Order: sequence, then structure tokens, then C-alpha cells
Amino acid sequence: MTLNYDLFWSFRSPYSYLVTSRLVAMERDYDVKCNVRVVYPIAVRQPEFFDNSDPLWFTYLAKDTYRTAAFLGLPFHWPRPDPVVMDFATRKYPKEQPYIHRLTRLGQVATEMGKGLAFLDEVSKVIWDGSVIGWHEGDHLANAAARAGLDLAAMDVIAARDAERLDGIIEASQVAQREAGHYGVPMMAVDGEPFFGQDRYDQLEWRLKLKGMQKRG
Repeated sequence: MTLNYDLFWSFRSPYSYLVTSRLVAMERDYDVKCNVRVVYPIAVRQPEFFDNSDPLWFTYLAKDTYRTAAFLGLPFHWPRPDPVVMDFATRKYPKEQPYIHRLTRLGQVATEMGKGLAFLDEVSKVIWDGSVIGWHEGDHLANAAARAGLDLAAMDVIAARDAERLDGIIEASQVAQREAGHYGVPMMAVDGEPFFGQDRYDQLEWRLKLKGMQKRG
């Protein structure tokens, strides 16, 4: 019997990128299905979230993401440009965001096409692995989509045409995320049990094995 788990995931989350390759490998090796549920990052959902955050929150994040990537053997660099535009002088997030809405809607379109996890994996590499400056330009995203077995031009048509419908699904995923027990990403949930953070991957795999997850034959 194929087991299922939900994945709440954001294109602006470095930790989402850092866990994705392990989720891809698990689905390749085990009889398990990842239900991708893309969400908008907290900076878009609640831009005031960071107004009163301790400055150490940012400095620790910067150190930990590079350290975690090195520990996992993954290339990493903060994206150029950032998927969510921020005024670093004021630490404010302007309402107009040129990248994140398209990315998130494309993630939902890919999910509806049955290739959500592959799309997240390929696109997050282009954004986060440091190999590209200007990931939003040229054919970087189109090539990433193609590696996932998708046509970016066709996806963009759907994302623009169905923006309101897609945002409704994304909003429902954000509600389900909190109902499962946390607001952050990446968060995996198995039968309503939350596993928040890339560092909970091992516990996710352990729980799925306890529930009967078997290796593919």
C-alpha cells in the first residue's frame, strides 16, 4: 500500500531547498507519495512578522543555512535575486512582489500536472545552488521545468489565466498547514502529525517506516 504525506513548501525558504533532494530520493526508493502543497512565504503572508524579530534571527539564519548545506554536501548561495524583494535598510517587504506569486502559482500548476515535487526540486536548485545569477532571466526556469518533464510556457499561460483559482488553493494549503501544527516551512505532515524543518527528515522517514513504508521492488 502506498503511503502519503503532505509537504508544505515555499520557494523563498532555503530549508525547503535543502530538504527536497532527500524527499525526491525517498519517493524514488520507497512506495510513498508526496502531496505537494506550495504556500506563500511568511514574508508575503505576514510581512509584519519580522518587524520585532531579534537581529540574531537573521544572523543565525545566514550562518546556519550555509553550514547545513555544507553538512549535506549541497551547493548553496542566497538567491540573486531574492524570490521575495526586501528593503534591507528598513527590513520591510513591499506589497508589490515581482517573483514569488508567479513561482508559487507555477508550483501549484506543476502539482496539478502530477510533477510537483520534481518541479520544486529542479527550480529550487536553480534559485538556491549558486550556479545562476538572474535565475528569473533567460531560459533558466524553462530548462528547470523541462528537466521536471514540464513546459514552462504552457504553465505560465495557466498560472496567469487561473491566478485567482490557484491562489485559493494555495490559501487552503496555508490553512491546512496551521491545522497540521505549524506555520513554517518546510513542514511535512503524516496523518496530521507535523515534522517542521529540514532537520526532521530522519524522523519523517522513521515515522513512515513505522506505518509500513516499504522499499520499491
